Amino acid sequence: MSARDHCLACLNSEQPALFEAALWVAAEHDPTVQPKQLLHELDGLKHQVDSGLPSLPPQELAQPLLRRLNDLDFHEDDDSPVRPQAALLHTVLQRRRGQPLSIALIAMELARRLNIPLQGVNFPGYFLLRVPGADHLLDPCGGRRLYTRDCRELLLRYIGPQAQLGAEHMQACDARSMIVRLSRNLRHLHLQDENYLYALKDAERVLQLATPNVADHLARADLYQRVDCPQAERFDLQRALLLCDDPALRVRLADRLRQLTAATALH
Repeated sequence: MSARDHCLACLNSEQPALFEAALWVAAEHDPTVQPKQLLHELDGLKHQVDSGLPSLPPQELAQPLLRRLNDLDFHEDDDSPVRPQAALLHTVLQRRRGQPLSIALIAMELARRLNIPLQGVNFPGYFLLRVPGADHLLDPCGGRRLYTRDCRELLLRYIGPQAQLGAEHMQACDARSMIVRLSRNLRHLHLQDENYLYALKDAERVLQLATPNVADHLARADLYQRVDCPQAERFDLQRALLLCDDPALRVRLADRLRQLTAATALH
């Protein structure tokens, strides 16, 4: 099976293998990545983390686990601009630097192995974690507790003054949603890095896993435009037009399709 097939199989299993799925995403970009070997090697990190945890009930160990990872030098990547290595799990494990989602994926896998309850939260702009039933969320990069006021401030920082905090922002998300978010992150980072073929792989994975929407089809259409593939670009523009319910955007999409058709005919 291909790396993509392995990723999908991990997500479609009765008990989704989230961390392994994320490793297969990395393997799709770097054929030297061996997910099974990395899963085995994570035992060493598990023992390092476990040896520094206090003697508390499992439901009280999520924050100490995150603080222990921080002590072991796992931090948010502060490179500017952020590079794809901050989202690819094998390089995050090597460098101990990554985006909040990537650090969270490592923390969640360690928590699973240590029987510590921990869930992902698809918070806008910054991925967070939660303990089921807790009255706060957790920052994966260091373990800081975030209460409602903190979450509102975080939302305003990343989304803008028009943002309204809702209950949906605080809910746990499933494995598929996390791999979709990882894929969108990589699509953006590879585009920023001008690696359009890699960005296309991520864009295709998003459309395989997520409910189709205008933004994801337009993102892939723009990538096809950059690699001079008008037939594929036209397909995504047509799909975006079918899904679009914004009248102004529909006009722009129809105009872009007409211009693309005329240019292709002339060519």
